Amino acid sequence: MNITAILFTSLLLCACCAQKQSSEQNPEPVVVAGGFAKGADVSWISQMEKEGLVFKNKNGKQGECMQILKEDCGVNSIRLRVWVDPEDGWNNIGDVLVKARRAHELGLRLMIDFHFSDTWADPGHQITPKAWQDYNLAQLKEAVAGHVTQMLSALDYFGICPEWVQIGNETRGGFMYPLGSAENGSNFAELVNAGYDAVKAIFPQTKVIVHLDGGNYMSHYTYIFDNLKKYNGKYDMVGMSLYPGESDWKEQANDVVANINTIWNTYGVPVMLCEIGFDYTQAQACNECIAYLMRLGKTTGHFEGIFYWEPEAPAGYNGGYNKGCFVNGAPTSALDAFIEMI
Repeated sequence: MNITAILFTSLLLCACCAQKQSSEQNPEPVVVAGGFAKGADVSWISQMEKEGLVFKNKNGKQGECMQILKEDCGVNSIRLRVWVDPEDGWNNIGDVLVKARRAHELGLRLMIDFHFSDTWADPGHQITPKAWQDYNLAQLKEAVAGHVTQMLSALDYFGICPEWVQIGNETRGGFMYPLGSAENGSNFAELVNAGYDAVKAIFPQTKVIVHLDGGNYMSHYTYIFDNLKKYNGKYDMVGMSLYPGESDWKEQANDVVANINTIWNTYGVPVMLCEIGFDYTQAQACNECIAYLMRLGKTTGHFEGIFYWEPEAPAGYNGGYNKGCFVNGAPTSALDAFIEMI
């Protein structure tokens, strides 16, 4: 066991002792699974709080961000990304556990998003964790399974069962390049299966997601999911990202709904929109787009939810992210569709 694992285990044991002492006095929170997910990815929240950012509800009262999202915006689910060994510590297993416990205590459903990287994973960046870079396929599969098991075992100890787990983030071409690239035959499917099996060993009912970007482009999905079908890849749900603009959101939303039907008819699994985002100045367009997607998506019978990506981020955060939907620390009307659509 390396020093990082030893330190993590020590911290977890201390937290467990505190949990046992407090659980006798505090009732177990109730998390109701099932139904349409109205979600938010708030993985930046602990970093933001450390930096001194504060959050307010629509009446200007300061409060905890996830509680504001729940009470003011109708959010019922939280998504959290996991990095293997990030340089600054944010989004590592310990950080994710803290945020997951907060969400659970608020009765919020949970999605865990494994990036299998030390930093951002997306179509342009699928970098194998530094500690795994010299591994062969068998070793990489073992590392994937071990990483998933460590995160989910920590959640399980605290009675937190994630409703969904992503094996990879925006994996249009696979992940952990070059070995995990979808171009390398069955490698991507074998690595997905290593993660899938690790999830099911701890949480048999948790839905495992394979997630791609560009939900309006069916070609992305045909390439990856035909590959997974060919090599017996295992998953329960398809995840999408969508980042439309004020002028083209309806066209893109229509494409997404058409693709949901195609995915169901071709691969037999439902779809989750794991990420959506609009420019922070386009709250009305965002509201209309989410309402439209919810209304049309539900008619397919195979659309299970929408997660807004980092709604709490102020304009320009982390080097220029402008798709949050809080202004001056408070939510805009962008997510009101979650409240208006029952």
